[in-house]
Amino acid sequence: MQRSSFFIAVLVAIIAAFAATASAARLTPPLVLGASAGANDDDVTLKSVKIATDATDAKPKVFNAFKRMPGHDKREHVVSARPHEYIDATKLPKRFTWSDVDGVNYLTKMLNQHVPQYCGSCWAHGAMSSLADRIKIAKGAHAKGPDVNLAIQFILNCGTEVAGSCHGGSATGAYQFVKEAGYIPFETCLVYEACSAESSEGACAAGDVSRYQCKPENTCRTCSTFSDMGGFCSALDSFPNASIAEYGEVSGEKEIMAEVYARGPVAAGIDANLLDEYTGGVLTPPTDYEYEINHIVAIVGWGETKAGEKYWIVRNSWGEYWGEMGFFRIVRGKKALGIEDECSWATPGEYTQHNVGCYEDGSNCVGTAVYADPSAKNNRPYGEIATASA
Repeated sequence: MQRSSFFIAVLVAIIAAFAATASAARLTPPLVLGASAGANDDDVTLKSVKIATDATDAKPKVFNAFKRMPGHDKREHVVSARPHEYIDATKLPKRFTWSDVDGVNYLTKMLNQHVPQYCGSCWAHGAMSSLADRIKIAKGAHAKGPDVNLAIQFILNCGTEVAGSCHGGSATGAYQFVKEAGYIPFETCLVYEACSAESSEGACAAGDVSRYQCKPENTCRTCSTFSDMGGFCSALDSFPNASIAEYGEVSGEKEIMAEVYARGPVAAGIDANLLDEYTGGVLTPPTDYEYEINHIVAIVGWGETKAGEKYWIVRNSWGEYWGEMGFFRIVRGKKALGIEDECSWATPGEYTQHNVGCYEDGSNCVGTAVYADPSAKNNRPYGEIATASA
């Protein structure tokens, strides 16, 4: 009996020690200026967490998904005036986000590039979610109908030479591909599978890999019924889609703020090595951290704490269980992790608003809207229009 009591006491001590260690680990996330749970932007309580540079060097580096493909030979197609040429950055609001413009959300749905298996397609997610946001912004606060979400899988199937694949790509490459293709289907044409033809991850290697090659059924398709009932899958000749009018690059704090305020979110390159264990707050890397851009996200706004700490509001594509419901904040105006170096944008061209039963050649399918750039609307930023209409 005494021996049994001894072993029980030892076991309890081990469990208590483990629990204390785990609790301490949860309370000290690395490299984060923490915010109390449920705090809003104005209530952030800053606290510095010092991490030695050699400790960050010891972390395994993430896969570098930022690559410029051989066919990506045109990084810009710009016709209209750029927002920083007609917007006075000193007059921009101290806090602005497209997720809440006077109570109206202009952002499209959150995404996760890593399901149903790992795929390094952040570049497509950052680029196309920002383009979809801009369509929603252009439609206005009182627009009817669901959001437009774009078929990223189409780019992985058909844009590998220009845009990229599950093994990396670039936002400007994605924009060039869609601009030159003339369209990208809506997501209901082709759901995201986290696969490209060369990937051997998970379900990508199962069955016929030709389903990720560029052909009509891998652009937009539908299936009639179960195969044992005589059903079949077929490509569609006409389908809802969106096009790109212009695309380009932007860098620098004030220039990015003007672009986001005037036309909507932008895709942004970043070093993701310090994002893996981010759980909330304003991320501030060590001053001597040497960054390498290896991931693409989307800047959707900015803010400032009561203590005067400026930050970007950024949407990731790792799901809503990560970070702050899929978002993160990072110090602004200091090129933190390279986030102000490699940003890009695209403006919508046309996008389907009404679709009817189509003939094979699509000759009876007419129903598109044309995007109007702020520079053609008396230089009035969409951020100002949205604020006035809400």
